[in-house]
Amino acid sequence: MHLSGWGRFPYVETTLAEPREQTELISIIRSGSSIARGNGRAYGDSAVNPETTIHMKHFNRMLSFDKANGQIAVEAGVMLADVIEVCSPHGWFPPVTPGTKFVTIGGMIAADVHGKNHHQHGSFRNFIDWIDLACANGEIKRCSPDENVELFNWTVGGMGLTGVIVRAAFRLRAIETGWINQRTIVAANIDEAIDEFEAALDTTYSVAWIDCMSRGNHLGRSLITIGEHAKLLDLKAGSSAIPSMKYGKRQKAIKFDFPNWALNKLSVRAFNMLYFWIGKNKPRDQLVSWDKYFYPLDSILGWNRIYGKRGFSQFQCVIPLTNARSGLRELLNTISQSSEASFLAVLKRLGKQHGHFSFPMEGYTLALDFPISRESMELMSRLDNITASHGGRINLAKDSRMSSNLLAKTDSRAAIFHNYRVSESINKTFSSNQSIRLNI
Repeated sequence: MHLSGWGRFPYVETTLAEPREQTELISIIRSGSSIARGNGRAYGDSAVNPETTIHMKHFNRMLSFDKANGQIAVEAGVMLADVIEVCSPHGWFPPVTPGTKFVTIGGMIAADVHGKNHHQHGSFRNFIDWIDLACANGEIKRCSPDENVELFNWTVGGMGLTGVIVRAAFRLRAIETGWINQRTIVAANIDEAIDEFEAALDTTYSVAWIDCMSRGNHLGRSLITIGEHAKLLDLKAGSSAIPSMKYGKRQKAIKFDFPNWALNKLSVRAFNMLYFWIGKNKPRDQLVSWDKYFYPLDSILGWNRIYGKRGFSQFQCVIPLTNARSGLRELLNTISQSSEASFLAVLKRLGKQHGHFSFPMEGYTLALDFPISRESMELMSRLDNITASHGGRINLAKDSRMSSNLLAKTDSRAAIFHNYRVSESINKTFSSNQSIRLNI
């Protein structure tokens, strides 16, 4: 079958295996080259193998949940949405969450996901107690910060290239309610946006939507939303402490592919102007549900279809703190002067680097989605070079078209990881279309 990531580009021909038991999983691993796949929310080709792709959807059991200390143990195919549904009524919430709850725990570990609180709490690896990993020889190894440490460090953020994550345990964070005290801050340009982020470093959550079409004195104008978990005292009388989940309920859904011409510079510019106007005129302080704050796009099922049949690619880079202002200005100037446009443009402040091969470093990360076209691919190549010239790197969990030369130029850890995989004789057992393309 032909399989892709969430961006629907590229499609790769593969054999899809769907093991139900551990013995079946081990047999598949021993039979040849493969890669594990969760819910298919990695944007590119990191969860597709040209020979065998192992779908972990049947490894979806919750194994234990300690309501007193917030530790949960699950199989790798359990979705984050299910963890929230089970645990939030008991006053526990994921310590780190990406922008969608429709990801598996195994995928979160493989990508070492970060969230809106990275500047405060780091990435998901900081909260993992242990991982059970199916290795190339069929052995199941328990990995943790204290056991099989080297394997643990390369597995978290290793994009599935050290083995298949079977089970894991991690710690949740205690909350009083499922609501977020949200404040919206309007920034006139990218310099103001950075100033506001730096002033909000003591705030738990922060993220910005950027108008990537703005120019001149308004280059990078932004709507920044900062947030804290609301306390019971913050709620109005009669309000439920834990809002109901949208997951599993009736939602809006896009059931057809938009025509390729639907997203163009004029339509995106009009959307950005409207979105910015609405954002700057809404109440500065609001009490919003965790679902609305963390997962706004999850309310629209199949939103990736708005980019048409050709799909889309996300460009996500991080620029180190010392070069952030100049790097972001050059990136935004290049985008605004091009013929391409992205209406989903997100800026976050990241904290210090953790992990052997994790994406974040201390600085600013910019993420933008572009419909696939010759022009957008050329633009993203220019953005790649700007990122490299400012000492930045690209997020592998979002990548679908980076070159191996660009990866080598932006991340010296890739060669170290490649050598580790060769030395441990796992490079031929576990590989993805991405790892082959990038020579990891």
